Amino acid sequence: MSATIHSILKQYWGYDAFRPLQEDIIQSVLQGRDTLALLPTGGGKSICFQVPAMMQEGICIVVSPLIALMKDQVENLRKRGIEAIAIYSGMGYREIDIALDNCIFGKIKFLYIAPERFYSELVRERIKYMKVNLFAIDEAHCISQWGYDFRPSYLQLAALREAHPEVPILALTASATRRVVEDIQERLNFKAKNVFSKSFARPNLGYMALEEENKMNRMLRIVKKVGGSGVIYVRNRRETQEIARFLLNHGVPADYYHAGLGIKEREGKQQAWTNNQVRVIVATNAFGMGIDKPDVRFVIHLDIPDSLEAYYQEAGRAGRDGKKAFPVLLYNQEDRERLWKTYQDSFPSVTFIQQTYHHLANHYQIAYGAGKGMSVDFDLVEFARKYQLEVMQTMSALKFLERDGWISVSEAVFIPSRFKFEVDFHELYKFQVQAAKYDPLIKAILRTYGGVFDFYVPINEYEFAKKLGVSYETIVQLLEGLEKQQIGSYLRSTDKPQLQFLQPRVDYKNLYIDTEFIRERKQVKGEQIQAIYRFLDTKACRSKAILYYFGEENSTYCGECDLCLRRKHLATIEAKIEQEIRVLLMEKSLELHELIDNLTVGSDEQKLKVLRTLTDEGKVAIQDGKQYHWMAN
Repeated sequence: MSATIHSILKQYWGYDAFRPLQEDIIQSVLQGRDTLALLPTGGGKSICFQVPAMMQEGICIVVSPLIALMKDQVENLRKRGIEAIAIYSGMGYREIDIALDNCIFGKIKFLYIAPERFYSELVRERIKYMKVNLFAIDEAHCISQWGYDFRPSYLQLAALREAHPEVPILALTASATRRVVEDIQERLNFKAKNVFSKSFARPNLGYMALEEENKMNRMLRIVKKVGGSGVIYVRNRRETQEIARFLLNHGVPADYYHAGLGIKEREGKQQAWTNNQVRVIVATNAFGMGIDKPDVRFVIHLDIPDSLEAYYQEAGRAGRDGKKAFPVLLYNQEDRERLWKTYQDSFPSVTFIQQTYHHLANHYQIAYGAGKGMSVDFDLVEFARKYQLEVMQTMSALKFLERDGWISVSEAVFIPSRFKFEVDFHELYKFQVQAAKYDPLIKAILRTYGGVFDFYVPINEYEFAKKLGVSYETIVQLLEGLEKQQIGSYLRSTDKPQLQFLQPRVDYKNLYIDTEFIRERKQVKGEQIQAIYRFLDTKACRSKAILYYFGEENSTYCGECDLCLRRKHLATIEAKIEQEIRVLLMEKSLELHELIDNLTVGSDEQKLKVLRTLTDEGKVAIQDGKQYHWMAN
């Protein structure tokens, strides 16, 4: 068995050996055991389900909330000659129908699927007919209401166990507390508890949490002193541009990144940073998930993250090559107060949640009793502005509406335009003869894409416009014409989040909202805020504080964080003070003010502290109540 998994690893991924814990996790899965794997960011989670899936007949279903990451993994698998597809919000019913059929009757080896798709009866029903060899649940902490990133759509995953009770589940996450670890296994109906956990310790990271009023200048000094590539996380889109401009003005090659940019612009910025054409990327937390750049030397937070889990994951994007790197959190009292206000705003009243639902239904002109299954592009900022709603409260209201089964909301992701012919080749030829204006476009599609009679293929309207020497608008009109005449099916591109109505519209006054759940979530979130405050306020060791939070209670001091370095520096100064006291008092006895004045290192407070310690230890004695002399041999 061991040789087989190693040969698959070498054949498809080119690696000679597994990383720590990967082989143990794979063997557990191959034995048919439900398994929870806790591997830190960059620990190689995907190999843990991809290798065992390749060893067995059938398909592996991978659940992930990160659509961009799903698309990247599908593309990477295809490059390795492995059949994989993804299903997520924004895809059409017919498109999903065909993709699911290919999973049942075709040679698809991996189906990546967003959790909100499990609200669909079509998806749940078709999975029953697939020959599934493994369920892989990525970002598994999202299923726990005790976790920092609870997502209501994950609660639908119990349907997987019902459809295939004998198929093992592999749940994967980079960070989870003990309570979340227990909750994940319970919610996924593990047959027996089975956890593989790598230590959360990152010995090469020197965590820093520095209280600083002038954060911009401190940030600049850190960037210039540490050198190399880095990420700076900020609170909002406006700050990404301001801080990138500040760095550029001070000679640091920098750029900004946020979810509001177009897909091509985001990809260009990310690529420039990955290739070290840009040293520093200034971003909101939309940046970094799934990016495996090994040589990041620093990650700076200019605002306090709202949980230690989030901070650990974002800070963990530094130093994946094992070399020294520095996660630095810069904060002040105003940041602490703002974080607490954000927390309070995250739990709107039931009346606000009901009114948000009412505005949503009106916004999309849904009649009472209608709208079930309707999926639409959704722009949160535009919606909040139109109805004069506070954005943070509105975001929270949407999450609670999703938790109670009224809507589902997916992340923003670029989905290219897609096209498929709905008639066979002979019917298409007859149409070309009868409708000559469509002929050049049809020929161009047939020359460019294979399988367009069987599958939806991604198309680029601008490329066809260039090839045929016509405008973009003309190509769109022709594609829409083919759909209108039922010759083809044309799905336009989108890069907006998708919102789906899961139930027929009801009067908002009759809308059921689980107030007990909201109360529990508020308590959990409050505890997470207090934990990040404790991390900031600890006087011991930053790494030790993080490890304690994740249940590693017997860790040692890291020796690398700001607190450990300060202690080392202090110990060095105190050792020098002791040495000077020894030399001075061995030469002659001195009164207190004479001794203090003659010491050349340390503050008066440090000098007195060392002198008191030496007196308590009997190394220094006081004669006549005022003369100090050296007693030790």
